[in-house]
Amino acid sequence: MALAEAGVSLVLNARGADALEATAEEIRSAHDVEVTAVAADITTEDGRAKVLDAAGTLDILVNNAGGPPPGMWSDWEREDFIQALEANMLTPIALMKTLLPGMIERKWGRVVNITSASVRSPIAQLGLSNSARAGLTGYVAGTARQVARHGVRINNLLPGLHDTDRARSLVEATAKREGISVEEAAQARDDANPTGRIGRADEFGATCAFMCSVHAGYMVGQNILLDGGAFNSTI
Repeated sequence: MALAEAGVSLVLNARGADALEATAEEIRSAHDVEVTAVAADITTEDGRAKVLDAAGTLDILVNNAGGPPPGMWSDWEREDFIQALEANMLTPIALMKTLLPGMIERKWGRVVNITSASVRSPIAQLGLSNSARAGLTGYVAGTARQVARHGVRINNLLPGLHDTDRARSLVEATAKREGISVEEAAQARDDANPTGRIGRADEFGATCAFMCSVHAGYMVGQNILLDGGAFNSTI
């Protein structure tokens, strides 16, 4: 929505066609931009090909595949790590490898990889996500500096907890588990953050749009943490 407000034509991808098209229509109705919806599994070669064929020339790439399931270290086998790496490391790398040459040729491009606050402060039960996203972060650190002189900027955006459907489902599960109301569970969650609340989706979108803009021309290979100060660190 924030990119559309800035006048960017969009290509949206998700696996669920109905929800995807509803989102595309919402954006079209709010802003006079072209929005192409492509239902496909971006973690597969066929899915990526379908999206890229529909997109054509791209100046901006925002990678945001869903994260792997939580668990314990003893739960995960080799195949679990392969799947996590495929979605949260290898797929973004494959898309960058395909699109960076055109951006370099045109002397302008923006890539924002939406990773997780867990890259800075690991979440024990999200070991699969911690591992895959840390791998992508390492790849970006070097690659961003290789392409920077060609007008291409690659950075990562690290979300903390934001008010999304996923966050609402989590607080409902907490309320059920602890035998308290949803309102009480939400208040306890909010109180744990220095801001006294969780993030808003529009705040996150606006930050991402800034990182995709001309104003981020001197930002290279950075990991921008957007978590309301939940990660406690001097530097």
